[in-house]
Amino acid sequence: MSGKPILEVRGLKKHFGARKGMFGEKTTVKAVDGVSFSVMPNESFAVVGESGCGKTTLGKLVLALEKPTEGQVFFDGVDMATMSGSALRKLRREMQVIFQDPYSSLNPRMTVEDIITEPWVIHGMHKDPAERAKKLAKLLEDCGIARTYLPRHPHEFSGGQRQRVGIARALALDPRLVVADEPVSALDVSIQAQILNLLKDLQKERNLAYLFISHDFSVVRHLCTKIAVMYLGRVVETADSETLFNDPQHPYTEALLSAVPVPDPSVEKRRKRILLTGDVPSPLKPPPGCRFHPRCRYLRDSCRVNDQALLEAKPDHFAACEVLPFKEKSSAAALVSL
Repeated sequence: MSGKPILEVRGLKKHFGARKGMFGEKTTVKAVDGVSFSVMPNESFAVVGESGCGKTTLGKLVLALEKPTEGQVFFDGVDMATMSGSALRKLRREMQVIFQDPYSSLNPRMTVEDIITEPWVIHGMHKDPAERAKKLAKLLEDCGIARTYLPRHPHEFSGGQRQRVGIARALALDPRLVVADEPVSALDVSIQAQILNLLKDLQKERNLAYLFISHDFSVVRHLCTKIAVMYLGRVVETADSETLFNDPQHPYTEALLSAVPVPDPSVEKRRKRILLTGDVPSPLKPPPGCRFHPRCRYLRDSCRVNDQALLEAKPDHFAACEVLPFKEKSSAAALVSL
C-alpha cells in the first residue's frame, strides 16, 4: 500500500506499578514494552497473542484511553500525546472501538436507537430530523439491523445481534480507524463467520482501517492482510498474512500455527504439532535475554543473554530471533495453508 500510514506506533511502552510477595515488594509490570508498527489506510492489521501478552493494553494506548509510559502514537501524522480537550475529542471521531463482549458493552437501560445515535448526541451531529433519519437508515442497512429493533433493549437480542448494534454504534461517526478488540470471541462459531464477513463488507464500503486484536489465527487469516505476533509485551514477528502462515520466522509463531486446526482430516492426521514446554513467564519478572527462550526448542546459550530485536529475516518480514531463520523448520506450520 502506498501513501502515509493512518496509524503509526513508535517505541510504545506502558508500565504499571505492582507489588509481589508476602511483603508487598514494589515491582513493575511491563504490559507493553517497546512496540512499533504502522497501519495503512484501508488495511486490516492484526495483533495476535496469548491472553496477558498486552494486546488490549496496546489497543487502549492507541485510542488514548491510557497514557503511555514512553513512546508515541501518531494518527494521520498527528502525535496524540500533544492533544487534549476539544482537539482530542474531535480526533476521536476518526477512531472508534468494537468491544469483545456484546453482553456488557451495551447499556441495558437504553434502546437500540438510543445506543446507535448516542455518539451523535455527544458530538452534536445530525441534529436535523430528516438527516438523522437518513443516516440511521443507512447504518441499519449496512449492519443488517431491522428497523423493528430500534425500540427494543439489548437483553432482547442474541449475541450476534448485539454485536451488530455495537458495530453500528462504532460506525455512527464515520471513523477511518476501528480498533476491534476480540469482536467475535464471545460468539458462536456460526455467528463468527457472519460478523467477520460483515466487517469485511463494511471495510470495502466505508474505506476503513482495522486494528484487529485477537488470539485466534483462523479468524485473523480470514480478515487481516498483515499480522504482528506479541509475546510478553513485545512484538516478536510481523509480516503479511500469507507470508506469516506459510513461512514463520519465530519459534513462538511456528508453535502457535502448528496448533491451528485444519479442516481436512488427512492433512490433520499427518501434521506434526509443536508442544511448548513450561508456562508463560510472569510479566512481573520476564526472563533475561530473549523472553521466549525458556520455552524455545531452538535454544542457544546466546538466547539466554541477548535481548532479541526485530530484524528483517526476509523482505518486509521481521522476527525477533537469531536462530530460527537459519534453521530447517518443520512443515507443521506450513501445512496450515493447505
